[in-house]
Amino acid sequence: MIEEEYIRLIFGLKLKQIRTDKNLSLFGLAKITGLSKSYLNEIEKGKKYPKRDKIVTLAEALETSYDNLVSLKLDKNLAPIGEILQSRILKEIPLDIFGIKESDLIDIIAEAPLKVNAFISTLFEIAKHYNLTRESFFLAALRSYQEANNNYFEEIELQVEKFAKAYSIDLSKRLKVSDLEEILIEEYGYTINNEELTQHKELNNLRSVFVPSSKTLLVSSETDDSQRLFIYAKEIAYNFLNITDRLYTFSWIKFDSFDQVLNNFMASYFAGALLIPRKELVTALKSFFEEKTYNSQKFQTLMYRFTDSPETFFQRLTNVLPKDFNLKNLFFLRFSHKAGRDYYQLTKELHITNLLEPHANERNEHYCRRWVSIRTLGEIAQEGKEKPVFDTQISSYVHTDNEYFVFSSATKDPFRSGYYRSIALGIMISAHSQSKITFFNDEKLKRSRVGVTCETCAIADCKERVAPPRALERKERFQLTDKVVEAIREKYK
Repeated sequence: MIEEEYIRLIFGLKLKQIRTDKNLSLFGLAKITGLSKSYLNEIEKGKKYPKRDKIVTLAEALETSYDNLVSLKLDKNLAPIGEILQSRILKEIPLDIFGIKESDLIDIIAEAPLKVNAFISTLFEIAKHYNLTRESFFLAALRSYQEANNNYFEEIELQVEKFAKAYSIDLSKRLKVSDLEEILIEEYGYTINNEELTQHKELNNLRSVFVPSSKTLLVSSETDDSQRLFIYAKEIAYNFLNITDRLYTFSWIKFDSFDQVLNNFMASYFAGALLIPRKELVTALKSFFEEKTYNSQKFQTLMYRFTDSPETFFQRLTNVLPKDFNLKNLFFLRFSHKAGRDYYQLTKELHITNLLEPHANERNEHYCRRWVSIRTLGEIAQEGKEKPVFDTQISSYVHTDNEYFVFSSATKDPFRSGYYRSIALGIMISAHSQSKITFFNDEKLKRSRVGVTCETCAIADCKERVAPPRALERKERFQLTDKVVEAIREKYK
């Protein structure tokens, strides 16, 4: 069923189009129909739907049929807008989290339907070209929501403190699996099964599955303590925050709405904040940042004080660095790689500020092999190491003035044989960040000039290059052609 407001909007769009096609103003239409100009304006904006007798009057005045006016079918110029309204996609777009009312968007469509239609059609073409899915759209919306809030959510931080107080949890001490398992079982009535998932080879990429009807949590026996802690903490979050519209697998395999995507993020945020308490982390980071030189061992010691999971730790840094150190020019990347292949897939990306580099690439171009996150990933995959590989560098982008200090860690993927993962946290080098992190001024830090992809990179003597700079060469050819054309035009003026 189409929403009543959408029916009003479609009627208004058609009325406005027919009126303008006949070069009639609202004043002119009001004069020949006897209806007020303000009333007609509200109809065209989709705010009112006229009664049958008034529709008959409008149809006669515009020399069209009653059936044509009330039909939900739009001509080719407005058809895409009609498809959007009938598909209910506006109900799926999480407008409210960005402070946008659906009625505001409808008003924009009503004001300039042809321009909006052209814009929407362009977006659809881009989506088809890059094979964007509903899932990728929702995840992109979530990233934008995180970035708009600097990836820090005070209300969840307070809920974690409230939970710790209610259940007598000492946040100054590292949590144990038994601490959270007891709460799930005794407080929330969970049954935990560690055997079922391992009996199904199709599920070997899942860490857990929750069955709500029996409150059974199926956990892979392959999970280590840090993974199990995160799973338990997420389940506690769903219960403590009273979240019912949720995902039931970890990692997720499908979702039905944006609310599930958002709720999954909120539960994950809660879990990270519970396992790595903000106050303790900030205190430890302040001390570490005062070091005059970067010490990898000290960084790892700091991390292992809270968790054995580099990814959980790096993700938590994206929460506290913007809030407690005012370091907002940063990015988080996660790559996946299969040993023996020369392909690296960017599987997660977050920018606290909307900087251009580094960023995901949808054209299957080759990411710069000078990135420390690619280098650590290649190293651990080639040598087949079991323990994480840590490294850092200052990355200077060849075509911008941006420099980043980048932490990276690569680990074996515990759920996919032969696969490895790396994560990277980059902080922009600036006078502000150098004042917050003393070791940024260390001249002995490893440095590297980098690009985004080989195809767009201008570094001529790059030994790590795995593909020619085709995109850059094409751009340069066009620029040269344009220069010659301009010279000829000047000559024959």
